[in-house]
Amino acid sequence: MGRRVVITGIGVYSPIGIGKDRFLEALRKGENGVSFITLFDVSDYPVKIGAEVKDFNPLAYLDKKDVKRMDRFCQFALCAAYQAMEDSHIRLEVEDRDRIGVCVGSGIGGISTIEREHKILLEKGPRRVSPFLIPMLIIDIASGLIAIRFGVKGPNTACVTACASGAHAIGDAFEIIKRGDADLMIAGGVEAAITPLGFAGFCSAKALSLRNDPRSASRPFDLKRDGFVMGEGAGIVILEELNHARSRGAHIYAEIIGYGMSGDAYHITAPDPTGSGAYRAMKEAISSAGLKKEEVDYINAHGTSTRLNDKCETRAIKLVFGEHAYRIPISSTKSMIGHLLGAAGAVELIACCMMLEYRFIHPTINYEYFDPECDLDYVPNKRRDVEINIALSNSLGFGGHNASLIIKRYKDG
Repeated sequence: MGRRVVITGIGVYSPIGIGKDRFLEALRKGENGVSFITLFDVSDYPVKIGAEVKDFNPLAYLDKKDVKRMDRFCQFALCAAYQAMEDSHIRLEVEDRDRIGVCVGSGIGGISTIEREHKILLEKGPRRVSPFLIPMLIIDIASGLIAIRFGVKGPNTACVTACASGAHAIGDAFEIIKRGDADLMIAGGVEAAITPLGFAGFCSAKALSLRNDPRSASRPFDLKRDGFVMGEGAGIVILEELNHARSRGAHIYAEIIGYGMSGDAYHITAPDPTGSGAYRAMKEAISSAGLKKEEVDYINAHGTSTRLNDKCETRAIKLVFGEHAYRIPISSTKSMIGHLLGAAGAVELIACCMMLEYRFIHPTINYEYFDPECDLDYVPNKRRDVEINIALSNSLGFGGHNASLIIKRYKDG
């Protein structure tokens, strides 16, 4: 069975709030984090809206020199890691730092650095390109910098599976602790790709909603959905072996009990229309958790608000759960925060932790029109104050990467 793994710290930078308390409040209220883009001029773009992290101040944890030498995605990652470490009340001075590792994922990494330095190359020549270009843009640098900051020398890795990166990072960190290679892991996902080039790429791929109404553009499972809203942010959690957490009296948000992963082998961006990839990831997660399918009482859907994803994910849920699918409440955090790409799975798992701890289910906002191909219970527009004990969270990425995580309410014993 392996060792038990629990979540003991949370750090979050999201379009609906910075820090777990603000994030929780926004989830409970069903707040909308989508707005018009402010990070750059979008006059020439067909899409004008996104889900930016508002009031981000990297100097809350980093000094000015650090900020100049880090891409925005790394600033998010470091700040969220500081939050999570503070929340966990880990005393590093008494810990074996060789038994503490890091696994943080991102889908795109330091794209703003690439854009800026490429402009310098073209205008001023190769000698003016920053010597920090490479360490600022590479995706694994987030994990590396977190380890350096906290002096932790256990397993250190990074996941790059597009929109499933954050979920895979947490799942892989879970497995590292479970098999005994570490006692504590700093894990999660991060993304900061709302940049001129990154945004243009998603526009050209016709993946984004053209609605240009921040109040209603992100509308998962709704008949009139027309694409996702691009977001940014970071979610970092502290995963800890259960006895280690108990020995120091840590607060436990939830226990991770299941992890499943699969590949579609179908298309570079579109999901397998049969839903078989998501089906296999969920089945594997349920099997690894040792659960009966009827024991899952909430699903946090990938729920992007695209025509194909929502239909295919609904189909996959029905394949896994059969008639029970119609009795499981399902909601999409992306209706509020947009699609955080590589950070999505981590931030959405944090949302699941909040819902287990505070006994509610956040709504899928902007749901207006019933789609007969999406006919499950998506908790439309209004939260439910109910207790859930076992939550499954899906993350499905470009390239056919699928991950499902299962957490349960922790009970001593």
